[in-house]
Amino acid sequence: MIMSIQSTMIVDKDFKLAEVDPRVYGSFIEHLGRAVYGGIYEPGHKTADEQGFRSDALAAIRALNVPIIRYPGGNFVSGYNWEDGVGPQEKRKRSLELAWWTTETNQVGTNEFADFAKLVGSEVMMAVNLGTRGIDAARNLVEYCNHPSGSYYSDLRIAHGYKEPHAFKTWCLGNEMDGPWQIGAKTAAEYGRLANETAKAMRWVDPTLELVACGSSGSGMDTFAEWEATVLDLSYDNVDFLSLHTYYNNNEDDTPNFLARSLDMDQFIRSVAATADYIKAKKKSKKTIYLSLDEWNVWKSQGSSRAEQLWQVAPPEFEDVYNMEDALVVGCCLITLLKHADRVKMACIAQLINVIAPIMTENGGPLWLQTTYYPYLHTSIYGRGTVLHPLITSPKYDSKDFADVPYLEAISVYNEELSEVTVFAVNRHLSEGLELTVDLRSFGAVHVLEHIVLEHEELKACNTKQSPETVVPHNGGSAQAEGGRMTALLAKASWNVIRLRVNT
Repeated sequence: MIMSIQSTMIVDKDFKLAEVDPRVYGSFIEHLGRAVYGGIYEPGHKTADEQGFRSDALAAIRALNVPIIRYPGGNFVSGYNWEDGVGPQEKRKRSLELAWWTTETNQVGTNEFADFAKLVGSEVMMAVNLGTRGIDAARNLVEYCNHPSGSYYSDLRIAHGYKEPHAFKTWCLGNEMDGPWQIGAKTAAEYGRLANETAKAMRWVDPTLELVACGSSGSGMDTFAEWEATVLDLSYDNVDFLSLHTYYNNNEDDTPNFLARSLDMDQFIRSVAATADYIKAKKKSKKTIYLSLDEWNVWKSQGSSRAEQLWQVAPPEFEDVYNMEDALVVGCCLITLLKHADRVKMACIAQLINVIAPIMTENGGPLWLQTTYYPYLHTSIYGRGTVLHPLITSPKYDSKDFADVPYLEAISVYNEELSEVTVFAVNRHLSEGLELTVDLRSFGAVHVLEHIVLEHEELKACNTKQSPETVVPHNGGSAQAEGGRMTALLAKASWNVIRLRVNT
């Protein structure tokens, strides 16, 4: 006998939270581990194209419809000289890369990554080095990438074979500059001043840029909130976004507590938004700073192996194997991002391939998809439109670090153009199904298009090279609709995507 508990959700077409900025489904590729070399780029691989990009990786990324990809770091960018990665590949120097203690061949740089982004249909979120460098290198890079012609750096790009400018719109002003692990780490005042002056110079080259200032490296930093307030106080008028970084793990093997981690993300977002709004009030500004959660994921690895792999080229790093419970947490985090669609306009699951990633490859071998690929895929494809305020009732539980954790984590997105409502839902209960009733009467008659489910009896089940389809979604969900109400039984510990057609 299948046990179940009750939950309800009211979705009204007039209770609109915000339009989803597609960039909330962004990702991240850093020169770290095998994300670039052996991930997206492997000349000589049987699937490699004429530039050396793996066609199997390109296909898996295209399927995700990733709108924007952050590049080239990450910690890497704080010691990166962008000039080393442009021009003839055979003339590029090999560099000691101090963030991860590897040798960087510079075979992939700005132009190659621009080509890659076009191949997968993504924009580039470019990062500038504010660790070892600053204003001059940043404004020169903008000139190289975005200015049409007639100046030294724009003409240099043309000489390198790229007549048309890359027109990168979104730029990160450094990375995790509060972290002592960062090359050129700074105090909030030092960074805020530098970010402001760099932003001014970059915008004088290209006034259309959107700029992202570094927030704290995480909410656990001693200077958290004070850092955000100081940085924004010094740069408010010249930046558009503030970054957030957060990662979660189940190192204590406490699944109920792990599944509640998205509540921490929710509070993190609220805290940073409140801090930004404090500075807005202080400055009596009409401008709102939006949030870019440009690093987030489940991260299980315990530190880097860089000390044992000193100065190697693209050694394996942080190649986490994700299981069913990791997919549930990623699903809950994606729902949380949608719940804050009014403020979170960009987000990057970190990273895209091989490094704490939904996609894995073997050098010279196959590609396979991790469990976390599927919630990311589903929200990116079906989570476009308007987020609607949900009214949810759900039984709750307490865990080690959280109280009143709802068993039902859910949100709905209305795509008016397609006349579709999609409900994304996670059942956190580990032993019982969850009977969900959704009131959709404001839409009139609706019918179920499909009910996608990701589930597995064993929460530690994962996909590997040998068994790549151990955990895959199916379309066998039980959702039904009648009289403007949808009912479904959400299996225990499951990710659910229920697509409904509105009969307009």
